[in-house]
Amino acid sequence: MRAENVATDIVIGVDEAGRGPLAGPVVAAAVVLCEPIPTGLDDSKKLVPARRAELDHVIRAHCLWEVAVVEPEEIDRINIFMATMEAMTRCVAQLCAAVEHAPREVLIDGNMTPHGRCSGWNWPARPIVGGDAIEPCISAASIIAKEWRDRLMIEAAKRHPAYGWERNKGYGTAEHREALRLHGPSPLHRRSFAPVAQANLL
Repeated sequence: MRAENVATDIVIGVDEAGRGPLAGPVVAAAVVLCEPIPTGLDDSKKLVPARRAELDHVIRAHCLWEVAVVEPEEIDRINIFMATMEAMTRCVAQLCAAVEHAPREVLIDGNMTPHGRCSGWNWPARPIVGGDAIEPCISAASIIAKEWRDRLMIEAAKRHPAYGWERNKGYGTAEHREALRLHGPSPLHRRSFAPVAQANLL
């Protein structure tokens, strides 16, 4: 994260990656965009991998950002919704501490915010359905969160090669489910998720 010439009136964009997978963490990113705003920002899922990786590099080199990672053990303990809210809270808190300013507003992709759900959330928040495609700061957060989590899963695949995480990133593809059936859950699987819980009983 870079914190050069930080304005006091800041807007933070927040998004997460990894709510749906059967394995791995959920990752949230918080971003304050630089000037000029990087061109081509969009929902990370709509970008081809090469362009997404390029934008990730540009955003992380020139903008203000933080990420927070909530691991599978905590996801199982507090549930995936609350884990997502907690990851958002942590990355915004980290970014505010780094820039030493509270934001004017936090824009969050989706229809819910951590306000009233996480005790550490202390900022004005506005949820925007489809915000990762229409609000550039949320788009930037979606790109960082997606790329960060993908890198974590590619590294995890080296330690647990049976599940094809370098290809499916922990999502419940046919390949992944078949590996679960054959090998059972790994330490990085979310045991509160039904397909994993069922595989654990086989």
